[in-house]
Amino acid sequence: MKQGLSLRVSQHLALTPQLQQSIRLLQLSTLEMAQEVEQMLDENPFLERTAEEAERESFGVDRLDAPVSLGDQIAERSSTEPEAEAREDDPSLDSSWEGDGSVEMRPDDSEWGGDAPPRTHNGDDDTATATDLASQPVRLQDHLHEQALGLRLTDDEAAALYFLIESLDDDGYLNEPIESLADALLVQESCARGLTPTDADQAERQEQWTQTLRTALHWLQHMEPAGVGARSLAECLSLQIQELRNTPEAQAALAMCAQPMELLARRDTRRLAALCGCNEAIAKAALALITRLEPKPGRRFADVERQVVVPDVIVTPQGRGFKVQLNPDVMPRLRVQDIYANAVRGARGEQAQGMQQRLQEARWFIKNIQQRFDTILRVASAIVERQRSFFQYGELAMRPLVLREIADELGLHESTISRVTTAKYMATPFGTFELKYFFGSALGTETGGNASSTAVRALIKQLVASEDPSKPLSDNQIADMLKEQGIECARRTVAKYREALKIAPANLRKSL
Repeated sequence: MKQGLSLRVSQHLALTPQLQQSIRLLQLSTLEMAQEVEQMLDENPFLERTAEEAERESFGVDRLDAPVSLGDQIAERSSTEPEAEAREDDPSLDSSWEGDGSVEMRPDDSEWGGDAPPRTHNGDDDTATATDLASQPVRLQDHLHEQALGLRLTDDEAAALYFLIESLDDDGYLNEPIESLADALLVQESCARGLTPTDADQAERQEQWTQTLRTALHWLQHMEPAGVGARSLAECLSLQIQELRNTPEAQAALAMCAQPMELLARRDTRRLAALCGCNEAIAKAALALITRLEPKPGRRFADVERQVVVPDVIVTPQGRGFKVQLNPDVMPRLRVQDIYANAVRGARGEQAQGMQQRLQEARWFIKNIQQRFDTILRVASAIVERQRSFFQYGELAMRPLVLREIADELGLHESTISRVTTAKYMATPFGTFELKYFFGSALGTETGGNASSTAVRALIKQLVASEDPSKPLSDNQIADMLKEQGIECARRTVAKYREALKIAPANLRKSL
């Protein structure tokens, strides 16, 4: 093989660190964005929060409808293609931040978030008011520990009960076998005492912990809420039935819980009555009793605050149209530290050069955050304009919409619209929805038009809600009813939409 040198001229697209950061910030959710801001505030000394009114950048919301330049579109498209991956020897993709090469100072380094309210306290503030403490949700474990204080228990029983309570999942179930928990307690005891027991002593002590845990489980399963500490759904339901009056229906319900759960799920009263030795009327009454029980005892202790969705965009009626605005509560108010920035002015040397790079990094971070929110606002405004009927009349008026339509209207790439609409939420007069909710495929109609799949799902939900509980609609019947309204929707499509709406099949929706 002959070796040689040759020159070759080629074009190569590379993502600069600034563009990489801009793309990454765009796809972050609100919570992830807040964490990113906190991390940057900790790492970069030039960044600070501000409560003052900040100036907007020239490319901000004031130029909401400005077209995207061809160069930016090419760079944006390159982020989704394999050919746009940067080479390892490309200096523009060095792991350190190089900025744009400029170190000039702006007259005012205030940047982003002029409409956002300042954060008044930190998460580690110890001065919590009585109202704040009262509004905090009570954990299931704390609720059970309070009840345990009223029991007269030995040290081993108290330790076992505490261990069981802390081993419960969020629904109040005990998923670990008693033997495994006994082994864990034995290991903890040995480590705490610094002992190495013999095999005989260890086996004896393990048996003692097993018996103690069974006793503690008995106490736990008689605590409130009823059904807590159960190891299966059948046991959970049985514990709750035992708390009720001893009636024929309750006795039959206990017997039913001992049968396979699929019989309960199918509401097969005839077979359940035969297995439990009761008539069909008692079986129906027992099944009605079971349906009123709570399958997840820990549900009401769930931390609801963790499930609250904070919208990125707020849409409110205004005159004959709608006003689209960013949620000021999720917009960070950041600026560059004037004191540190002025100290770097005119400095020379390697250390000064590193500080100048950090200063430039802070400026680009602020600008990229601004671009992120501006892009979200542009996309949200385009969605509201396309789905105006939804904001006036609700789900049934939703239009078919795909990502490409918004991308073509705003001059952005389809992948950018996908990033913007993922994990970003919009508060509307009809509730809070993810931006992706407003996109849906088209279903044909008899008139030659199209109906949005979102509107069809809403119509299916409406049909099921108005059905006769004693004669629920099958998927075939729903498909026929949609066809009567001019919407071509196959039975399999109806079943798919029904499952997406978490609606049970007809045989499980039938009332007793």
